[in-house]
Amino acid sequence: MTKTWPAVAGTPCPSPLADRRPPRAGGARLAVCAALAALLAGCAMGPDYVRPTVNSGVQFKEAAGWKAAEPRDDVGRGPWWEVYGDPELSRLMAQVETANQTIAQAEAQYRQALATVQATRAGQFPTLSGSASATRSGTGTSSSTTTNSSGVVISQGGSQSIRNQYSMSATASWEADLWGRIRRSIEADTASAQASAANLANAHLSAQAELARNYFQLRIMDEQQRLLEATIKVYERSLRLNENRYAVGVSAKAEIAQARTQLESTRAQAVDLRWQRAQLEHAIAILAGQPPSEFSLAPTTFQAMLPAVPVGLPSELLERRPDIAAAERQVQAANARIGVAKAAYFPSLTLSASMGYRSSQFSDWLTAPARFWSLGPSLAAPLFDAGLRRAQTRQAEATYDQQVAAYRQTVLSALGEVENYLSQLRVMEEEQVVQQRALDAARESLRLTTNQFESGLIDYLSVVTVQTSALSNERTALSLLGNRLTASVNLIAALGGGWHADALASTRDGAQADSSTR
Repeated sequence: MTKTWPAVAGTPCPSPLADRRPPRAGGARLAVCAALAALLAGCAMGPDYVRPTVNSGVQFKEAAGWKAAEPRDDVGRGPWWEVYGDPELSRLMAQVETANQTIAQAEAQYRQALATVQATRAGQFPTLSGSASATRSGTGTSSSTTTNSSGVVISQGGSQSIRNQYSMSATASWEADLWGRIRRSIEADTASAQASAANLANAHLSAQAELARNYFQLRIMDEQQRLLEATIKVYERSLRLNENRYAVGVSAKAEIAQARTQLESTRAQAVDLRWQRAQLEHAIAILAGQPPSEFSLAPTTFQAMLPAVPVGLPSELLERRPDIAAAERQVQAANARIGVAKAAYFPSLTLSASMGYRSSQFSDWLTAPARFWSLGPSLAAPLFDAGLRRAQTRQAEATYDQQVAAYRQTVLSALGEVENYLSQLRVMEEEQVVQQRALDAARESLRLTTNQFESGLIDYLSVVTVQTSALSNERTALSLLGNRLTASVNLIAALGGGWHADALASTRDGAQADSSTR
């Protein structure tokens, strides 16, 4: 597909030959030149930016029957993790905000992008430089020899010239941005800085979501550990009961072996949970910017609270997801660089002036006769570059097309993530209802079987089978709760957390304010 780019966007550039009438006076000539320069300064090569269109759909397919939160802004105003009502999680989040090194790296990249904007914006203003020097130099002359008629040397001579030079000068220069090269560069760098700000927000959101996922998994493991420890105590009592029954000849020795096998197997499961918990604790320490050896998270009573997440419309993701905002800002930066490439076709005008003093005598250094000055414009234009500028323009246009495709792909991926997590949460909610019925039945079966065993109606093998099934259902219910918590975190992160694209306006305003104060 061939794309045709407009040569100039913005204010039309007037032709320098549009008015051939001779000026009436020097003042009129100066006014015409000033007006012409002002009009030329309004030109900006390349296309003006328009956000690419993207089809986000009317509504989420998996949101049918979704229970929206009331009021709707339960999520989306700052610290989104507070909807879980866990003070320990909030405390850890504060540590992540201040000590996470991935966030620190993104913040430094953002400051680097702001400095780039300031450096580019400085090209709009004149530069002034000064210099001063004092030198002493000497040159030797050729020697001379005088002889008489007999060839006897009468005299020899030579001299050396020593010279002092004192100078002091100041130079000012300014490149007129006739074709908008500098302005397009500022536009591109500002958009890149806004993309960097969005990347910083995305780094915050990613670290927060990762911490929440690890934290909930760790708390679910604590609950499973508590369940296994209580089960181990029950199995220890069952082992002692079987040993006592064997001692009086009521049960067989095989039942003791079965009870001991069940007990040791459960102990092994409890040991296995310890290293899994340790890994999660270490991951949380790294997210909080602390050495794992100096960080610990004690088990505590965990009261899980699943929030009702407001989903909204698919189009809102374009403003609520920082990765989408970053991709869109990169599109604008690529669009502005097309103008930078097109501006290279036209000549550049530089106005320069210099003045100073130069003298060989220090006493006459700063006097009027030692003064010098120069003033004049310089016009430079490339005459032949073997297709370099044309290739650079095509490269900029291809980069723009690449960024547009990346932006649309980011939007599609974000929509897919939300649909996946909505479907996962809805199915898991249904699964938990079924799992709760299975758990209630397993508990009732265990109660009845235990009573029958203690009454001597059945052997211990039947009890072992029911106990194993009950324990499996208890652990499955806890795992399902942990998966639902994790999926809710993923959904909130997929919806952008508490971020909104309006925050990027402060990036642009902040960069302009910093530049104006320097």
